[in-house]
Amino acid sequence: MLYETAADWQTAPRRHVLLFAMSGLGKTFVSSMLRQSGKWFHYSIDYRIGTRYMGEYIADNAKAEAMKNPFLRELLLSDSIYIGSNLSFENLTPVSAYLGKPGDPAKGGLPIDTYRIRQDQFRRAEEQALLDTGYFIERAQQLYGYPHFVCDTGGSICEWVDPENPRDPILSELSRQALMVWVRGSEAHTEELIRRFDRAPKPMAYQPEFLEAAWTRYLDEKGVAETAVDPDAFIRWTYAQALNHRQPRYEAMARNWGLTVDASDVATVRDEADFVALIADALRATGR
Repeated sequence: MLYETAADWQTAPRRHVLLFAMSGLGKTFVSSMLRQSGKWFHYSIDYRIGTRYMGEYIADNAKAEAMKNPFLRELLLSDSIYIGSNLSFENLTPVSAYLGKPGDPAKGGLPIDTYRIRQDQFRRAEEQALLDTGYFIERAQQLYGYPHFVCDTGGSICEWVDPENPRDPILSELSRQALMVWVRGSEAHTEELIRRFDRAPKPMAYQPEFLEAAWTRYLDEKGVAETAVDPDAFIRWTYAQALNHRQPRYEAMARNWGLTVDASDVATVRDEADFVALIADALRATGR
């Protein structure tokens, strides 16, 4: 690891850390808190995806919808209006809205083939955004003078890597650039995430093999055609399975490439000193 001991971490003139976990366990909360200290650069993978790698897809999709309206169509064709997304670290809705949900178009669903294409676009975008981490570490130091760096990853990072492969290209690069830290949730956290998702289901990115298996099983169990699937019902049905699918992958990432902190402890972090102490304790717990 980049910092072999707690002392290495605590005395480092430059601290680089990467947080990974399911969405909703505190990654962005801590990253924003560190950014507000004035000494940490906050690199949001999802923001990078939406602005650099999928911004054109998102804008073009919105334009395609606007072109269906005769009034907006004329304004677009005459370059009288501009359509773009208003992404922020706290509002990544344009990305999830573009990903969409498969199923009945009358209920806002996408054809499954279109959904697969967008999933693949997101996969390629996230892989590249993750590999941009080193560039942003250098940029943060040289351009802005930030000594410290936190990478706030998306929940789907575990879908695109093989944590058991010591030569995995993405994990090899990330571990060279930053200390990788898993924010581990408890069973209570998992139950709350499921309840929260059930109230407001949001699009997610899935490993292709997992998605295909879930889609086929859902169609068989419900006895419905692809075009009759309720989009929200499908992603609700899939969510708990996705959590179970991701948990061992996160565990392997932490075991082989980094370390673990509990989400309950992350929730108590109030400033930079708390965070530095939390990571030092986690390093000591590994025997370092």
